[in-house]
Amino acid sequence: MSDDEQPVFESTESGASLVYPQTAGELRKGSLLMIKGHPCKVSDISTSKTGKHGHAKAHIVAIDIFTGKKYEDLCPASHNVEVPFAKRTEYQLLTADAATGEVSLLMENGEMKDDLNLPTFVSIGEPTEDDKQLVKDILKAEDDGKIIIATILAAMGTEKIISMKVKDEQ
Repeated sequence: MSDDEQPVFESTESGASLVYPQTAGELRKGSLLMIKGHPCKVSDISTSKTGKHGHAKAHIVAIDIFTGKKYEDLCPASHNVEVPFAKRTEYQLLTADAATGEVSLLMENGEMKDDLNLPTFVSIGEPTEDDKQLVKDILKAEDDGKIIIATILAAMGTEKIISMKVKDEQ
């Protein structure tokens, strides 16, 4: 190879998976799992005894962590289910626009994060009652000039504001 003939490397993602496998029998109430492509939190799980074909079944009832929609799944307890990597982070909320739903957050490194909306501005489904109440609380605290810390839940490439707290002024 001559000096002017350098290899070309295409840029790609890190290749990290958004989910990891876990045995259905190990799931507990409050665990996360994927049902029909949706990240869900287990609200009820029951296992049946082994039948004549040898597998104990796990009956899972779970609620989508972003939309609040209820999903059910029935699978052998010895089989693997996909569990999403979920991450909670807290950022200081700088501005929230009630008309457009845009939110500005301050990250730990001092940079601005402007790619999130208020929980009532959803792309899939309808906002839940909790979402509507959270937006009221955020806008009221912002109008009162309080310092707001917003908790963001991220899973499967989606982020959502799930709670807020008012920071006491020092």
